[in-house]
Amino acid sequence: VGYLMRTTAVYGSGKFGAADRNAWAGRSEFAGSFQPELLSVWLIRCFAIDWVEHLAKTKGGEKAVKLSPAIRRKLGIGNSTGLGMAPFLINHPTLIHAWINARETALARVCALQSASPEEKQQFLKLVKRAKVNAESWKSDHEHQKAKVKCLLKDFDRLDAVLNTNVLDQEFPWQHLLEWAEASLGFEGQEQLVSLMLEPYPELVDDLASTMHADETANFRISGRMTVAELLGQIETLYSWTNHIDFESQPANARVWYTSEEKLEPRLGERFEEDLEPYEQPLQPGRDVMNLRHAIKDRDGDETIAAFLMQHPEHRHIVRRIQRLASCSYGEIHDNTIDAKMLPIDLLRCKLSFFGATKFDPRSDRWVRITMYQGAPYPDELADMDPDDCAYPQLVEA
Repeated sequence: VGYLMRTTAVYGSGKFGAADRNAWAGRSEFAGSFQPELLSVWLIRCFAIDWVEHLAKTKGGEKAVKLSPAIRRKLGIGNSTGLGMAPFLINHPTLIHAWINARETALARVCALQSASPEEKQQFLKLVKRAKVNAESWKSDHEHQKAKVKCLLKDFDRLDAVLNTNVLDQEFPWQHLLEWAEASLGFEGQEQLVSLMLEPYPELVDDLASTMHADETANFRISGRMTVAELLGQIETLYSWTNHIDFESQPANARVWYTSEEKLEPRLGERFEEDLEPYEQPLQPGRDVMNLRHAIKDRDGDETIAAFLMQHPEHRHIVRRIQRLASCSYGEIHDNTIDAKMLPIDLLRCKLSFFGATKFDPRSDRWVRITMYQGAPYPDELADMDPDDCAYPQLVEA
């Protein structure tokens, strides 16, 4: 997928001897999410090139040549990501809300524009061509992803066709284009289009990067004064999507999240084939909400949650989650995370996309390969290249 070296994991927060987050989180340059980790990955990419050139010189001596800037820029740094990342999206709803809220806010700002200038339209149309070249170079052997890439390429043809009309000359052009995409493109095409629509407007969206972090210690304490009736109301507001799921059926309750003894990493087992239920981790909020709702539905609506939890402390974690999500519209995954048909790779891709991952290549339904920083400048190029213009390959002029 376009790299010489890959990092199998990017550990932080005290795991395996790495500095605990509390040791550096107060530094202003690390205020954004995963800043030191992403910097480390970029530096490893630089090291990979230095290493290859050193090996060439060791073997070839004076005959050795360095990689040309154009070739080395096409090489990213790889990453292999497995199930360990999936629970992150479940365990950090406040942070996930901040990420997706930034994206939705950026999109809303662009769609609110009454018109697009000739320069903005020209930049967008050029980026569409570059993004199509990028999609054409996206290869995967996984049938699930091959189908998605094939759909994306067809979506580019549909997008090219509509852009040949006057859609960008209308009032509120981006809103019109988005509405057309929601009716005409697959999810791959829709998400690609949204990314492209943001690019001509750095002055509208760049400030949102500073909002993509969260204090996850805030609102951690359970409000015991909340009544049972109030909690039921929140459940109906936040979790109405669980009403159609029959958690008593085997398919809807097929999986078990647990932690491996050897690597202390999350694993996903089969509930009805393995004896794993005693080790189950609380990573199925939909089912836990259903159990909570069943436990409180017949209780006095004026009873406090504190009184209820004194009798049933097994529900503390899901009550805390519901209360925290009251102010986090995008913090919950609206899907059954223990369903037999659930694909962990979809969870992985969501998080990896916010890291700037490209060439998403599943190797099974539980781990993926990706590349990062493909096309990005190296340290000696930072003064001459715009890092914001490296997401898509440059067009070769005819």
